[in-house]
Amino acid sequence: MKKFLTLLLITGISLPVMAQYKVGDKATDFKLKNVDGKMVSLKNYKEAKGFIVVFTCNHCPYSQAYEQRILDLDKKYASQGYPVIAINPNDPKIQPEDSFDKMKERAVTYKYTFPYLVDETQHITRTYGATRTPHVFVLEKQGTGLVVKYIGAIDDNTEDPKGVASPYVERAVNALLKKEVITIETTKAIGCTIKWRKA
Repeated sequence: MKKFLTLLLITGISLPVMAQYKVGDKATDFKLKNVDGKMVSLKNYKEAKGFIVVFTCNHCPYSQAYEQRILDLDKKYASQGYPVIAINPNDPKIQPEDSFDKMKERAVTYKYTFPYLVDETQHITRTYGATRTPHVFVLEKQGTGLVVKYIGAIDDNTEDPKGVASPYVERAVNALLKKEVITIETTKAIGCTIKWRKA
């Protein structure tokens, strides 16, 4: 490991610094551009009780497999105070399919009911500690702040929605709505690695 770090220093290669939120941490708000060209911030959602923040993208087959389920989460929970906020974290120079223009096309084609934001600097992605697409952070409003209540995968079956045994995000949000304890607070996000900007 020391040799690897020394090599990084010699070659000038940098690794993204990750904040790696944990459950119970206070989450930062953000202001990112939506596919409609408008800037979106969580503080704009005055009536929300919290948020289902999903780091996702266009090209990743895992994100594509979960696309309808993300739409279903928004349909089910936005009206109950937990809207989906989708964020594309990828560098389009590395993955052109995740460009802003392609994001706009996909949002229209699949009739996204939620904001689809671009994290151009990848600052929010690093701050939250997202590493895969999709990677979910369920946030709850507490006073004037936001608290992380769940981090990880959407459910336990990428390939077959009908074969899901543990709908992690649904259970987490349901528990929050009922003021109950979330039994599974963290899971491993399964998906494509985030395409980081080169230094």
